[in-house]
Amino acid sequence: MSVERVGVVVHQGHPEAVAAARVVHDWCARDDIPCTDIDVWREDTRRRGGREEAQVAGNPDLIVTLGGDGTFLRGARIAAKNQGAVLGIDLGRVGFLTEVPVENVVRALDAVHRGRAEIEERMTLTMRTSRVLEVPKDIDALMGYGRRPMLPPPQVDREAESGAEGWGVALDVMALNDIVVEKLARDRQVSLGVYIGGRLLASYSADAVIMATPTGSTAYSFAAGGPVVSPRMDAVVFTPVAPHMTFDRTVVTAPDEPVAVRVLPHSGQGAVTIDGQLRGVLDAGDWLGVYAATHRLRVVRLGPHDFYGRLRTRLRLTDAPATAADGESAPLFRPDGPVPHDLAHLHISPTDRDEAAGH
Repeated sequence: MSVERVGVVVHQGHPEAVAAARVVHDWCARDDIPCTDIDVWREDTRRRGGREEAQVAGNPDLIVTLGGDGTFLRGARIAAKNQGAVLGIDLGRVGFLTEVPVENVVRALDAVHRGRAEIEERMTLTMRTSRVLEVPKDIDALMGYGRRPMLPPPQVDREAESGAEGWGVALDVMALNDIVVEKLARDRQVSLGVYIGGRLLASYSADAVIMATPTGSTAYSFAAGGPVVSPRMDAVVFTPVAPHMTFDRTVVTAPDEPVAVRVLPHSGQGAVTIDGQLRGVLDAGDWLGVYAATHRLRVVRLGPHDFYGRLRTRLRLTDAPATAADGESAPLFRPDGPVPHDLAHLHISPTDRDEAAGH
């Protein structure tokens, strides 16, 4: 892709990220490419929704994020609104979304601008609700969001079909990681009827329920005991958090099977978070439906995505003590020769020689 306009999302609390942002601005100035800092806030200013943020920035076709996974998610919600691509520069510690080292900023930008980078598409989630979501005025102090301004409640998606009786309000939201309904009061769990593809799975009384993408399977869902799912897949990963019932397992659904939750009459209020950001509150009788979005997030990669190598590194996976006598296993297991024709359809990690040759 040829870069026409760049938006920069910076973790302002990270000096190295601020320094790298200057490198991005200098690169843009060299090639006379407009460059704008986006999703910048102060204590006395409101934050903007993703679509408004993209429009104010001139709808950049490339969003560069400088920070960790949280910063990447900030950029992703903006890029998804105008089909822009996201380039994540890695300055985090335990994340999975960013992978370009900060010292390779210029090389990464050159690769994108000259069409040498890969564009990987990731599944995203969106939702409909029984009513437009609202955030109570006093919620900021209750939820501890005083450290930063909150995002506004989601807007209605004007492009979605309106007036479809009984199907609720389509909201203009995109979740790359997850959509979560969690208890709002510490002493009252949220009670939810959970439906998959329109059929009741079970009624849960829990701290929270998580609807995650495969990308988000290594985030909150994983911390709650959910499985690791390849980000190359399309699926909705439903994981309950501390449910008061025997069945506490994750259910992985097909991408065309929506997951809906209905707040039961005697439930406490439920807070709705999208990629970790509080966006509204559900009361008894309200419902929320989560489903695969028709649009996907475009992520810039400089080479093949080594998800499982990153999984081993980021989670500091260790080998079983019983294998110590066998020595360390080879980091890659595949022959050096050409892939046979009957295996050509498989996704196989390249050898070091292939990577050196740019294959």
